[in-house]
Amino acid sequence: MKRSWRRISGWVAVGVIAVFVVLQFVPVDRANPPVTRDIDAPPEVAVVLRAACYDCHSRETRWPWYSRVAPLSWFIAHHVEEGRRELDFSDWPAFDYTVQDELLRDVAKEVGEDKMPLASYRWGHPEARLTAAQRETLVRWAQGG
Repeated sequence: MKRSWRRISGWVAVGVIAVFVVLQFVPVDRANPPVTRDIDAPPEVAVVLRAACYDCHSRETRWPWYSRVAPLSWFIAHHVEEGRRELDFSDWPAFDYTVQDELLRDVAKEVGEDKMPLASYRWGHPEARLTAAQRETLVRWAQGG
């Protein structure tokens, strides 16, 4: 009985490894479209935005090595796609002032309530773990002050 269990578990392990290898061939779009515009923010705000927000909310995403390993690559690419759809700082000047005001209110709320950057992102990106002062800087800027 022990011998057959080992044989079965060996074949299961081979199957899992084979599936993992095959998954690596599923393409994932990690493109960064050209940046033609950017948000005009004060330097102290721009530094925080670049460190904590731009990977998901701009066309300047830094794709880490693990963004090339499925199935994690699918998760990361989906987050970037969703983040850009919600707010893309690379498109900022193209938005009319009403949309910019609405987006800034959202930024102030999400950052102020510690919902952004996402906890799952902060876990692997220590530079995105905002201090209270950095959080306050972003909220104050987003509120127009």
